[in-house]
Amino acid sequence: MKYVDEFRDGHLAQGLAAAIRRAAKAERAYAFMEFCGGHTHAIARYGLADLLPSNVRMVHGPGCPVCVLPIGRIDQAIQLALDHRVILACYGDCLRVPASDGLSLLKAKARGARVQMVYSALDALRLAQDNPEHEVVFFAIGFETTTPPTAVAIKKAQAGGLANFSVLCCHVLTPAAILSILESQAARESGGARIDGFVGPAHVSTVIGSAPYEFFAQEYGKPVVIAGFEPLDVMQAILMLIRQVNEGRAEVENEFTRAVSRAGNEKAKALVAEVFELRKAFEWRGMGVIPYSALKIREAYARFDAEQRFSLTYRAVPDHKGCECGAILRGVKAPRECKLFGVICTPANPIGSCMVSSEGACAAEYSFGRWRT
Repeated sequence: MKYVDEFRDGHLAQGLAAAIRRAAKAERAYAFMEFCGGHTHAIARYGLADLLPSNVRMVHGPGCPVCVLPIGRIDQAIQLALDHRVILACYGDCLRVPASDGLSLLKAKARGARVQMVYSALDALRLAQDNPEHEVVFFAIGFETTTPPTAVAIKKAQAGGLANFSVLCCHVLTPAAILSILESQAARESGGARIDGFVGPAHVSTVIGSAPYEFFAQEYGKPVVIAGFEPLDVMQAILMLIRQVNEGRAEVENEFTRAVSRAGNEKAKALVAEVFELRKAFEWRGMGVIPYSALKIREAYARFDAEQRFSLTYRAVPDHKGCECGAILRGVKAPRECKLFGVICTPANPIGSCMVSSEGACAAEYSFGRWRT
């Protein structure tokens, strides 16, 4: 297929691997975090780690929107479905995330809750239009990529006077998470950061652009290379990061020029700013409460805010004691360092969120089998 096969060319991959080996200095180690779960999936699927020299290490980041949802937010969605008897519309990846009391949205559905998988926010809107006698709540999750479609759905609901539609808003923000990681690194380490640079997210950056990452390069001395999700994209980004580190540079570079600009999508950003505003605080799984790291619905659209409509309160819930998802999301541990990985925790029986979503680090490592060798 044109414009896809070109980025999966094995001969070119070998050439990039050779260039990375030549660029990586034998006397030093390199550690780069791929923030986005899409990159984690690509690295595992195409065996990119096997092409890197031993002194170049990729660190998984918290860029899986399902993985970073804390248990308390899943509990709220289950409460809406079971106690308030709404039709809860959600993305498929959310269905099997473990929550409190051994429940998940899928298990709540087995108990009689009306939980409906949808592919988009507009699917949820149509569900409300088709079921005027029922309250329909869209469980809105995701980073900046999925936020504009939620804003569109809310505006359409307002324009159409749709009274039975609301949104449980759990949209989170990429730059705030990167800042939290960098702050935790600076607090923990005195002899230099464990992460030398970041492979910046692709889809998120098509919306917000490359400009928001410039602060991390300037203030923390960490290079960022925005990369597409194809294997050659990721390898080219790694090579660009190695060159920056070798040259003592810390800049934002854009490998994904075919889709990302410095300014991003101004129309989408304006739409999001109209419908949403910053939350003062939001809990992330494994990362604790991060200030100004998520969005809430503005007062002008408050009648579509499920938290207000159903008087929901948030309660923090600790993760399973044996689960290392939190440490994996922070880049502190790798999936295989969790004692539950591949033994008790599998895609068929997930204990933690990182094993549920296809973008989760544990699911990616388990699915492509290299952990068995």
